[in-house]
Amino acid sequence: MEQASIKFSSFEEYPTTDKSLWLDYSKEKTTFKIWSPKATAVKLNLYKTGNDSDAFDTVDLIEQENGIWLKTIDGDLDGTYYTYQTYIDGSWLNETPGIYAKAVGVNGNRAMVLNADKTNPKNWEKDKYVLLDVPNHAVIYELHIRNITIQKEANSSYPGKYLGLIEKGVKSTQDVPTAIDHIKRLGITHVHLLPTFDQYSIDETHLETPQFNWGYDPQNYNVPEGSFSTDPFKAEVRINEFKTMVQAFHEAGIGVVLDVVYNHTGVKETSNFNLENPGYYYRFNEDGSYSNASGCGNETASERKMTQKFMVESVKYWTEEYHLDGFRFDLMAIHDIETMNLIANEVKKINPNALIYGEGWVGGSSPLPEEKRALKKHISQMPQIAAFSDDIRDAIKGAVFEDESTGFVSGAKFTEESIKCGIVGAIEHPQVNYEYVNYSKAPWAQQPWQAINYVSCHDNFTLFDKLKISRPDASAEEIKAMHKLSTAIVMTSQGTPFLHEGSEIMSTKKGDHNSYKSPDAINEIDWNLKIVNADVLSYYKNLIKLRKLHPAFRMPTAKEVQDNLKFKKIDDGLVSYLLKNNANNDSWSKILVIFNGQNRDINYELNQSYKVAVIKDSFDFEGKESVSDTVTVPAISMMILFQKKMNAKEIYYKEKLLGLVEKLFIETGDARSRFINCEERLKAAYAASKIESNSNDVIAFWDNLWNDLNEKEALYNNTIELKSSFLMTVQSKENDALEKYLLFFLKEVSRLIYF
Repeated sequence: MEQASIKFSSFEEYPTTDKSLWLDYSKEKTTFKIWSPKATAVKLNLYKTGNDSDAFDTVDLIEQENGIWLKTIDGDLDGTYYTYQTYIDGSWLNETPGIYAKAVGVNGNRAMVLNADKTNPKNWEKDKYVLLDVPNHAVIYELHIRNITIQKEANSSYPGKYLGLIEKGVKSTQDVPTAIDHIKRLGITHVHLLPTFDQYSIDETHLETPQFNWGYDPQNYNVPEGSFSTDPFKAEVRINEFKTMVQAFHEAGIGVVLDVVYNHTGVKETSNFNLENPGYYYRFNEDGSYSNASGCGNETASERKMTQKFMVESVKYWTEEYHLDGFRFDLMAIHDIETMNLIANEVKKINPNALIYGEGWVGGSSPLPEEKRALKKHISQMPQIAAFSDDIRDAIKGAVFEDESTGFVSGAKFTEESIKCGIVGAIEHPQVNYEYVNYSKAPWAQQPWQAINYVSCHDNFTLFDKLKISRPDASAEEIKAMHKLSTAIVMTSQGTPFLHEGSEIMSTKKGDHNSYKSPDAINEIDWNLKIVNADVLSYYKNLIKLRKLHPAFRMPTAKEVQDNLKFKKIDDGLVSYLLKNNANNDSWSKILVIFNGQNRDINYELNQSYKVAVIKDSFDFEGKESVSDTVTVPAISMMILFQKKMNAKEIYYKEKLLGLVEKLFIETGDARSRFINCEERLKAAYAASKIESNSNDVIAFWDNLWNDLNEKEALYNNTIELKSSFLMTVQSKENDALEKYLLFFLKEVSRLIYF
């Protein structure tokens, strides 16, 4: 059959379509589709298996309008594998599963027709997205599926697998919880999965041989990676197990964010993109070579209509089919602003609570004009998207591309302004001089949550390795102090906090700064460190608890931060700031945060009285200890002090209780009956207030009051007047035992009222 070539002067001349290009399956028929406007013929190959066997049938697709090729085949094809082949410029290209494949066989070479309902775990229809009022209420935990459970000491039944990550009740050889039990007890809100779509680099037919890759070499964008499943030869298994993993995290109250790599492909000429439409999905230099802003040999062209359509449809599919709670975009600035905004809009129509964030930079030069790039400095043009803050990352620990570079916690000078930038969430603030910020010379976030604050991730050294390499003179205890202070800064700043797997136990990659394909011995989580560095783990847990308990650390708007966050004393190696006005309805009226990056204790003048919440490694959320005048801040540590003044909600319930107590005290009856009545009515009021209120903050407030009564001894002095009134009403001094009992109860009531 003679085929004529179709010529276009540019990719912009290609006809486009808004029609769905997903395979349509039913038990009665299946419709296969592919968009390839330059093809003069397209054929469909049908197989019994995902590998090895020859095609049992080959069918020609029929050309439609706007470059679409289509064929409907009657009958139930569930479980049938298939590939497409396009005839372009006089030759047949290699087989491809198609870029819209939803299920593939081993190594992703053939797609499979699949009844998706059969892949759903039990009660999948009841699975819900994780609720999130504001993005910076999240605490994100980045992990690699394999790393968490591949160590022998992890004792996993499914080492390196989706199911291993969510296996409950598993303990290491040192008898410490691992996998999902560890993650849940840490207190984070979202797991960020390094790329888990189908990848080129792992040979799924030989998983008995240890293989590792971060996964930034995408092959099939809409299919989970098979090496993490228990059977990569069966297309439905990886899908079911991925969904089971998501469901388990949701049951634990944890959201799931997927790291996506639409900016480049794992190979060039033989990629699925090129086997359908050679060159269309990529950018090129003037000399005709592939442009390489990714640093991986190619970059995709998100600005082209059908590339944009593919990206949008792909993230929508993952959100709907796999119930994902967000996406992290690798090298997001390779993509154009318009496409990123369209993605955010479409995802949030499905899941309004979804997190959308990415790297606001490129890995090399790009033909895409800078003003169109989804750069960090353009985040104000992307109101639903956040970006990683390399400003605070390198200010804290030192530049990631300079091994010996130090930061605020490790003794570097002139980092304070960059730390302040991170504290306010990279917004405009009258006390931040961006001229002295390390990378950003102007505020770049419109709202504080748009800054993803972090100090380490999968890239570069682990935090422990970076500190040890840049400060070889430091003792083990000093390195540990630097490690804790680094994360303390992140967790008390106004952006959205992001933690790296294993940082909570001071994980090491043995000095490997680019472990993307290093062996398990480098990348695996060493669960023995959970015993060795138990104090670091405890510190992390308390930091997360502090952030959750106190909304002042996560104000949602720039105006609130500007109004309520004031920097105090700033010096070499010292940054302090005050959160005031019961910021964001916090129960603490004032919060003074002091970071001491110096290797010596410092004296800090207060001029008023505060309660101590955090000093070095000690956390006391009730503030039993008070300080005034001058306080000593230990070397390389964070101190948090607070003042307690009831906010409007607390005042309302205090007055409600006082009125109830006053009414009870003047009722008739003997003292004992009054006491019993009072006790019952107070408990009833407590229960009623929880029912009447729809506010989680109020419920948490009452729970804290009720659970912590015995820790408010110092506040008893505020109840003298109430105490006298009570005693006059009782009038039963002849019974000392009863009087003591009533006084004891009054004390407890007083603590409840005057929390």
